[in-house]
Amino acid sequence: MGGIADHPPHRKKLLLAFAALGSVSAILFLLVPSTSRAWPLVAPLAICANVGFGASIVALNAYIPTLAQGAQEVVAARANLVRLLRSNGSGIVAEPRRSEDTHGESFDVHEPLLSQFSEETMPEDARKWKAEHDQVLSTTTSRISSQGIALGYASGIVMLLLALIPVQAMKGSTNSLRLAIGLSGVWWALFTIPAAAWLPGGSSVSQTPIVLGGANEEIEGVSSVAEQRSWSMKREIVRAWKRLGQMLRWREIKRLRNTFVYLAAWFLLSDGFTTITSTALLFGKTTLHMPPSSLILIGALTPTAGIIGSLIWPMVQRRAGWSNLRVLVILVAMASAIPAYGCLGFLPVFQMGSVKFGGLTTPAEMYVLAVYFGSVYGAFQGYARAFYAEFIPPGEEARWYALFSITDKSSSFVGPLIVGLIADTTGNIRYAFFFLVFMIWAAVPIVMSVNVERGREDAQRYTAAAVHSVT
Repeated sequence: MGGIADHPPHRKKLLLAFAALGSVSAILFLLVPSTSRAWPLVAPLAICANVGFGASIVALNAYIPTLAQGAQEVVAARANLVRLLRSNGSGIVAEPRRSEDTHGESFDVHEPLLSQFSEETMPEDARKWKAEHDQVLSTTTSRISSQGIALGYASGIVMLLLALIPVQAMKGSTNSLRLAIGLSGVWWALFTIPAAAWLPGGSSVSQTPIVLGGANEEIEGVSSVAEQRSWSMKREIVRAWKRLGQMLRWREIKRLRNTFVYLAAWFLLSDGFTTITSTALLFGKTTLHMPPSSLILIGALTPTAGIIGSLIWPMVQRRAGWSNLRVLVILVAMASAIPAYGCLGFLPVFQMGSVKFGGLTTPAEMYVLAVYFGSVYGAFQGYARAFYAEFIPPGEEARWYALFSITDKSSSFVGPLIVGLIADTTGNIRYAFFFLVFMIWAAVPIVMSVNVERGREDAQRYTAAAVHSVT
């Protein structure tokens, strides 16, 4: 679906179509009683609901770079950069649309004013102005992504509370669960309406980042070329499968080295964070003997803290002037402190009960860690996809966010599998905390090896090559 969603007139349609598929599938649970012969139909309904959710999330994520490029502060920074470059006899590599600066002056972003410079002769002032523009774009992207995560958490908590009403009233019967799923479908459909009304449609075109030097050709988005051709669903589906195979070739990986390096880190991080969640809950149940009501409370505290973390970290970043990469590494390091804290439980001072609190030996510590982890995890989710947006090929956002999602899902079994093996072998799930510390920290040097600026330039060249291949 990535190739179809990357065609601007169809991205919104695809998002709404899959949202409709998922929400209607969930609502149909209301019409299938567990005592009827049609009960087996809930299996394909569940599959359709999950497919609708996964596909709509990919299309939704693909909007992040476009929304960030259209934000007022980014447009102003871009216009200011163009004005400064022009006043100093420099220029920019083309972008796929016209824009206006803050004084209403229209400028043609197809004018290749910097193509005369090489990497060695590039004016230092131009690099400085470009860096300032990129910083504004990065912080805006992370802010939009984090706000989306916060709204998602808030919506999930409200829906969970509403769903608990019939479940508690009907004492957890099958009918109550069907009602909860059906209500979730109604909620999903209801809040798809704002997306249908306000998300940009076919007129939106992803902008190509400004690149200083190293490019001697004007670049237009892939979607703008596609618009000039007669478009067909069948041809695009065939092209999408071909492009998927091409994306995973070694030649393509070398062309987008930084993008794939980050995907390798994401493979470890996405699984590591989700495994921390599942392992902590299992640890609380089996080792700390916490009742189900306490585990439910922990499950509510984590996303609540996630809302706070998602909103606070962009403000911290803006005040400190940090890059998305730096914030991401800090969040990963903070998350690793949770399993590391659990490892302290092996110290004799905690094992022998000399100290009544510490090393994750009491239920009270689980509540504190739930709030701490939630604040980190919420921010991490926002920054993980925002950082990825900085070096994916412009005009191919949906395709690359689909690969982002595939990487996430394909790694989801690794952590739980190894944790299960450790618990079965040792008879003590606390040993799994050592593995989680290693898994999280193994991703840090991979993330830090990403060259963001080089990744942006490689992504633009990749788009240029794709454009030329279809013209």
